[in-house]
Order: sequence, then structure tokens, then C-alpha cells
Amino acid sequence: MCGIVSLFNLDARSIGISRVLIERMRDRLTHRGPDDSGVWEGRLGSIGHRRLSVIDPTPGGHQPMCSVDGRYVLAYNGELYNDHDLRLELASLGCVFRSNCDTETLLHAIITWGESAIDKLRGMFSFVFLDTQTRTVMMARDPMGIKPLYYAMVEGNGGRQLIVASEIPAILEHPEVDRKPDPVTVSAYLSSIRTTLGQRTMFEGISTLMPGQWIRLVLDSPMETTTANWWDNAGRVPTQGVRQTIEDSIHRHLRTDVPMCTLLSGGLDSAITTLLAKRSLGELNTYCAGARAKGFSDDFSFAQLLAKDLGTNHTEVEITEARFVDRWWWMVARLGVPMSTPNEVAIYEVAAALRKEGHIVAISGEGADELFAGYGPIMQQASGYLAGLHGTEDTDGGLFNLAANAWVSDELKPGVLREPWYHGANEDAELKAHYQQVFDEVRSQGPNESPLQAHVRFQRRMNLPNLLQRLDTSTMLAGVEGRTPYADHEVAICAEQLPMDQKYIAGEHEQTKIALRRAFRDELPAEIVNRPKASFPLPFQHWMGSMTNRLFDSPIAREFFTEQAIGLVCAQPTNYWHMAWPMMNLMLWGESQFGDGEHCEDESICSGKYSSSTTSG
Repeated sequence: MCGIVSLFNLDARSIGISRVLIERMRDRLTHRGPDDSGVWEGRLGSIGHRRLSVIDPTPGGHQPMCSVDGRYVLAYNGELYNDHDLRLELASLGCVFRSNCDTETLLHAIITWGESAIDKLRGMFSFVFLDTQTRTVMMARDPMGIKPLYYAMVEGNGGRQLIVASEIPAILEHPEVDRKPDPVTVSAYLSSIRTTLGQRTMFEGISTLMPGQWIRLVLDSPMETTTANWWDNAGRVPTQGVRQTIEDSIHRHLRTDVPMCTLLSGGLDSAITTLLAKRSLGELNTYCAGARAKGFSDDFSFAQLLAKDLGTNHTEVEITEARFVDRWWWMVARLGVPMSTPNEVAIYEVAAALRKEGHIVAISGEGADELFAGYGPIMQQASGYLAGLHGTEDTDGGLFNLAANAWVSDELKPGVLREPWYHGANEDAELKAHYQQVFDEVRSQGPNESPLQAHVRFQRRMNLPNLLQRLDTSTMLAGVEGRTPYADHEVAICAEQLPMDQKYIAGEHEQTKIALRRAFRDELPAEIVNRPKASFPLPFQHWMGSMTNRLFDSPIAREFFTEQAIGLVCAQPTNYWHMAWPMMNLMLWGESQFGDGEHCEDESICSGKYSSSTTSG
């Protein structure tokens, strides 16, 4: 796990890049890589790296990593779970390795196979690769979207530059980056609580690579950009059954040269990972985070049940209301984006606790619900929607999913978001078009299947990257590598090929994640195998009440939201929690990034001028 930042000159006018600047941007990512740091500098630009040492923690894994002849430079964030297989193949082709680090494996793979190397990688990754001879840059992100990568292009007195980084705050350190909210994504966040919309981010002019995407461009020339996506060429078939595929993935995810543990919520997914990890490792530490609140999911008791059954060294991390509120604000300010789900606080707290006890790697259960149809309420809604079509073609599935899962509905949006912002977002035209486009793409991938398959595939494309980003940013903020064996493309291919009746059955006796439950039901307590999905184990609906009055006093809140919406949420935050959560997050984000009215970096925002300027062009 690491942090990447790069600056590349895009034309002949470009001057040298300040060492102070690249180091300042790099060190904005110190939490992602507290163990080592490095900078590569050349005529074409500079590449900075922060390292969290997990595989081969010796200096042999130092980054940026260069080829022996100095022609190629790589900055990499992630883990390769087929590292051994790739090394054997590369060694047979004559490659000589100087370290045991998978960074060197990736470097040789790209040098040997070029862009086709990406099809061979199994793991979580984002990277920046520079060929100094052809002046070519390649940026890539893993197919599941576990590791993030952002970029922006700026122009100043020194000429045009490409900025690339693992997190947005590092990009914002560049003096030529114009820090402005993107109205389209701001409005989309109110609906989806996602901080990206396709390649758009919360900041105008800053883009994200999408899961499975790689971009190739040539420097010092007109912008010749080639973009491709791993899923475009993913016509593959599974080689094993469900159980064998899950076992293989978890086994591969256990490779580490530093202490490892598992996150155990007491649900089916984390129970399976803990079961198999305990069998492989023998001694195992498990951690559970949650709140002791009446009427909410009791993760602690289910986790204790399995920990006792397996004999793990178990630790509980309790999240209180005071801790939640304090961390909520701090994390939004530190990460530079609104929070997606309240679980992020719990993930950070448990990551900080296990890191304090010496564990660097934590295995989590994210991904199983999106791949194996684990969200009962969503699947129920989709089943009812399809039944209402009476066998006609499902042409509006994207809009259905948007409406069915919206935090602030399309009907409520004009009464919540002030007109200049809503108009600046083109009344959510881009949001609706994106949802519909993605659904059309996933529906076309299996036109003769059960219509529900498209809705499961849609969850993988839309919901899973959001959850993986949540895990990445929350664990890395504590200097911990979070691994997700279910969010593995071989597991995804296996789940994709299952018929719907092995994933979900609707009706009075509804069943979810059928194949997973069947594969492990004889080895786990029945209480865990049959436990329903618990989406939000923290009672954040009640905890927000102590903070909502800040909406009244915040110039940023009054800039974004109508007086009626602010009054309604402040008066009844528990009843209107679905509005309060995204509104409060946008307020906290706006205050941390654009000023609080007293110490505002952009006077136009705090004076109310900014909103009108967003609609002028």
C-alpha cells in the first residue's frame, strides 16, 4: 500500500518542476506510506512516492522504481496476488530480479508485455509508468476499483502539466489547481452519497480513473490519449467452483511480510474469510467495531460467537456518539471529500486500533454482497419492478435504481438544493444519463439471462467501487492495508456465471447469497450462516442530531441548501436522516475545503457570488 503523486510536463514551454512542490504534494499522502519516501526527477517531470512496506520491506522495494538502464520509471500502489506466477513466467523470458517486491514484478511485466500486461495482473493496484525514451505515460487502476487514482491538467506560466495522485488533497497542493466544487457531482452526491460520477469528482477539473481503466498519453506533443478498460476484454470463464475460487482468493490474500489480522463483523462474508485465514495461519487476531445501541445490529455478539468458536484473539472497538461526531468532521477535512457512509468512522477506528497493536494488514469482507446478490431490500425492489414490467424490455433499469436508492429523491431535490446549484447541475441530467448508460451496458452483457442479473451486475459497477473506496481511504488514513478477497476479478467472473437461482430467490422465503451460504454452511454456526445483511450498524440517524444546528450557522450550508430544507432537517433530524446525512457531509466538506465564512479562501463562495458564476457558462 502506498501513495503516488506525479507531475508531467505536457509541452515544450514547460520549465523544471520544483522539488519542494513535488515533496509537499507527496507528503500530503504520508498516512498512505509512513515507512519510506522517494522522488524521481527528470526532464519530463517528477514522480513522488510514499511507501507502506508490506512485501519485502527492505530497501529493495524502494519507489519510484527504475529499470536497470534508467529508461522506465514506476510508482505503484497495491498488491499482486499472482506475483509468484508472474515471476516464474517473466524469469523464463530472461528477466532477472533484484528484490522480492511485487513492484519489481510489475515493472518487468510492463516492460516485457506493454499494455497487455494489465490483462495478466490479479490484484489491487493503481500505478503510473513512464517510458522516458518514447515520452509515454501510462496510468491504470485495477478492475474492481479497489485502489484510487486521480488526475488533473493545469496551465500556468510554466506551461501545461498533468498531475496524478492517489488522493485529491495531494492534487490540491499544486498552486495552479483551481479549487472549485463541481455542481454536477455535488447534486449527484445528494442522491447517491457517492463522491464520484463516472470520471467526475467533487472538484471541477479533477477526474478519477474508473475501475479497470488505463490511460496512455504521449508527452511533449499534442494530447494523444488512448483510453481502454479491462472489462472491455473480460470475456473469460471461471476455472473453479464457488468454494474453490473463494479459498484460492483468500489464500492468495494471506501473503505478507508483516503482521496480519481480519475484520470480523459477525456477518457471513467476514466469517468465511476469518474461518479460512485461521486454518491457514493458525494464530489469528480478529477485530470488530460497532456501537452498543438498542435496536441496531449487534455485530459484537455475532463476532464473539465466531471468535470463540474458532479460537481467535478477539478485540472489540466501541464507537460512541462523541467519538463518531469528532471523527466524522476530522475525516472529511483530512480526506478532502464528503463521507459516503457512516461506517467509514468505524473502519478508521478499528484500523487505528489494530495498527496500534502492531498489525499492518487487515482482511475484510467487502464485495460479496455486490457479486452474490446479498442486498435483500434492493433485490426485492428490483424483483417487484421487473414484475411490474410484465415481461416487457427493461429499458429504464438505471433510472429505477437511481430512484429506488436515492437519499434525496428527484422530487425533493429542487426543494433541498438551491436553484443556482440545481441549475448548474443541469437538473441532474448527467446523473440520470450516467445511471442509464451503465445499466444499458450491463444489460447488454447478458440479454438472455434472468433480468435480475443485470441489476446484480449494476450493483457491482456502481455500488462496489464506492464501498472499496470507503475501505481504502479509512484504513490507509490509519496506515493499514485493507485487503478484500471477494473483490477479486476471478471471484467476480465466478459469481457472474452463476444462474440467478444460486444467488437470489425472491418471495415469502427470500434467500440471498445462496451459493456462498451453501458452500460454507457446514463449517460455520447456523446463526451466522442465516444472519440477514446489516447495512448500517451505527445509529448515526440519532447521533446526527447534536450537529444539525450547525446548518443554521454555516454560510456554506446556506450557499448549498434552501432555508426550508435546513429548517426541516434541524427540526427533525432523526425523521429526515436521509436528507440530513448528505446535507451535513456537504456542509462539512465545503467548510473544510472552501472556508467557513470567517476564514474563507474563496471570497466568492462565502459572499454568495460563487453559485451564480457556476451557471454562467
